[in-house]
Amino acid sequence: MKKILLLLIALLTMTVASAKDIKTVVLTTVPQMHCENCEKRIKDNIRFEKGIKKIVTDVEHQTVTITYDADKTNVENIIKGFEKIKYTAREVKDGEQVNTSEDEECPNM
Repeated sequence: MKKILLLLIALLTMTVASAKDIKTVVLTTVPQMHCENCEKRIKDNIRFEKGIKKIVTDVEHQTVTITYDADKTNVENIIKGFEKIKYTAREVKDGEQVNTSEDEECPNM
């Protein structure tokens, strides 16, 4: 009985210790996303950054929503990942509307 109790305590301790700190950040980019090629370039490259769990792009609202493991990375490192693929990224504040640029040409066409 003692062995079972100790085993349960050990399993509970391991479960608590392995809990991940999952966070979400919303970013916008320069150059802006114009098409599926822009979305694909971001998703295909940023997914390899350490700690990235999920990437959702939205061309209409010019946002990239990234879910990540905060134990493995942070917003600054994610932004550096965008720099590797020639994008400048910045965090979108709550309620902020991102303006789209009609004059900008798609760099991925």
